Amino acid sequence: MNMQTAQLLRDVTPEGGDYEIVRRVVEKISLDYRDQPSLEEIAAEVGDTPTGLQKLFTRWAGLSPKAFLQAVTLDHARRLLDSGLPLLDTAFELGMSGPGRLHDLFVTHEAISPGEYKARGAGLVIRHGFHLSPFGLALIMVTDRGLAGLAFCDPGGERTAFEDMASRWPNAEFVEDMGATAPYAARVFDPSRWRSEEPLRVVLIGTDFQVRVWDALLKIPMGKACAYSDIAARIGKPSASRAVGAAVGANPVSFVVPCHRAVGKSGALTGYHWGLTRKRAILGWEAGQL
Repeated sequence: MNMQTAQLLRDVTPEGGDYEIVRRVVEKISLDYRDQPSLEEIAAEVGDTPTGLQKLFTRWAGLSPKAFLQAVTLDHARRLLDSGLPLLDTAFELGMSGPGRLHDLFVTHEAISPGEYKARGAGLVIRHGFHLSPFGLALIMVTDRGLAGLAFCDPGGERTAFEDMASRWPNAEFVEDMGATAPYAARVFDPSRWRSEEPLRVVLIGTDFQVRVWDALLKIPMGKACAYSDIAARIGKPSASRAVGAAVGANPVSFVVPCHRAVGKSGALTGYHWGLTRKRAILGWEAGQL
């Protein structure tokens, strides 16, 4: 496919240049959080003033750099896990409110049939486009049934991200169409548009086991986390933690299907297909929304 680097038609972040600075801040916090770096140290690292960085970061995350630092520590991750397995069973209790609840209700999903999956995308038209997001460039992929793919990359990584996603459905027809994907980009990253009466349609393209894992991920509320072993138990495969980890890593609809909320049993954030720094950024951003 002869795909050129996409032109970005609409910036869905409050400030277009925020994420590059935020990414560098998150990297430093992620590497040095045990040393509890000061705001002054972090600002010097990214070439900003402490006041300027405080304003920029808070605008982006809804959290100060210090609060974000606390949100990405191992102790915090362990606290997110305190609810344990019952979390998945009680996530949809009546009376639960807030952005996490809104996000859960915002998504309605279906899976393709086993026959469609075995066809590896044959007969499927997937429209795609790159858009700015709070977490760098977002590759959005849609079918006539809804959102089918969401990936992330940094500028210059568009081709690699596209090829990674396209390889999952090698027999599909891919059409670059930012007009079709822009409405999804505008809704996915804007909490003010997470409305249960206007659900986001998502189509999950994977094996039966993968879809069961992704469905379990959708039941983890924003601001919580779940261990791979607990997800395995939830889907009736308690000895399949490693396979669950592989399915989490293969999730084609990042952020919306929140694979970033899956962590190790100790609370360690472990890996993320689109980069561990981005995983920390998403979790910190979610903490700010709450």
